[in-house]
Amino acid sequence: MPAHKKGPFYNQALNSFILKLEAEAVPEVSEKYEISSVPTFLFFKNSQKIDRLDGAHAPELTKKVQRHASSGSFPPSGNEHPKEDLNLRLKKLTHAAPCMLFMKGTPQEPRCGFSKQMVEILNKHNIQFSSFDIFSDEEVRQGLKTYSNWPTYPQLYVSGELIGGLDIIKELEASDELDTICPKAPKLEERLKVLTNKASVMLFMKGNKQEAKCGFSKQILEILNNTGVEYETFDILEDEEVRQGLKTYSNWPTYPQLYVKGELVGGLDIVKELRDNGELLPVLKGEN
Repeated sequence: MPAHKKGPFYNQALNSFILKLEAEAVPEVSEKYEISSVPTFLFFKNSQKIDRLDGAHAPELTKKVQRHASSGSFPPSGNEHPKEDLNLRLKKLTHAAPCMLFMKGTPQEPRCGFSKQMVEILNKHNIQFSSFDIFSDEEVRQGLKTYSNWPTYPQLYVSGELIGGLDIIKELEASDELDTICPKAPKLEERLKVLTNKASVMLFMKGNKQEAKCGFSKQILEILNNTGVEYETFDILEDEEVRQGLKTYSNWPTYPQLYVKGELVGGLDIVKELRDNGELLPVLKGEN
């Protein structure tokens, strides 16, 4: 690959050569390797491309460089990796959830317009799906094209079967077939009912058992720990839908919130009163 006066130079720490190319100066290279963003980092071993990273994502780049620079950690080249192994991996990935979206980026941060549109359509129809960022794994990115005989991304799978890309999903949406093909996410009220009944004693808080992220949550943890009663927690900072929805569901505007057998007990003040009155333990055991 031409260096165009940018390299190559030898990096002794990595035991590798690093070449820097100007994408516009070598359009044939950009086209061959589907360069769509700048910078793009390509990793090679024995003249075989083994990985890539699109965009300036320093933490991810560091992880990839460290992984490939480690002794014996290079992914095997195509000739060394049995095709059956890759196909088995792709089969597992496409079956990883009832509805799987292979996209560029994540639902929270799509990294191409088509992926963004796909996520918006799925969310609009309240479709429950998991996703795989094809930028994170070059082997999957290239292998899935052959596995599914579909050359572009995003790709949507239901029960392990390819539905198609963005154009197909748009057609299904227009014909009202999308809702019958893809699994629906549970309605919020149903989801909250399941969450509040997940354990006999459920605490919705900021943080978790190991690390409370507000003073009120920390205090209620200390009280519950002193009772010796088993309980589970849910971090409302990790899920904005639950955080806002539970306020309406329980008609209780603040956190933490404590539930016993799916019924709201209250927040920190209520729990303190129950403790001071000697009623907390019976309540937690469902005796009151």
